[in-house]
Amino acid sequence: MMSVHVRISGRVQGVYYRAYTRDRAKSLGINGWVRNIPGGGVEAVLEGERRQVGELLRAMKSGPSGSVVLGMELSEIEAKGYNDFEIKY
Repeated sequence: MMSVHVRISGRVQGVYYRAYTRDRAKSLGINGWVRNIPGGGVEAVLEGERRQVGELLRAMKSGPSGSVVLGMELSEIEAKGYNDFEIKY
């Protein structure tokens, strides 16, 4: 089990990036959340098995059509024990 905090920069707001991330996370059995942040970026917390988290991070680097990911910063954090994956507003 691992937990990471991720910040994504680029054109990731207004292109269904959060919904894309949520749907991919749920399909991989990853818990946590995703939200828009000031300045046009997105941040997320991902908790799950290392392999699945890695797969989601690769998907997030590509993003949905219409998005352009310019950067991804991530750091491992202590797991909080989320039970689902949600979009925060």
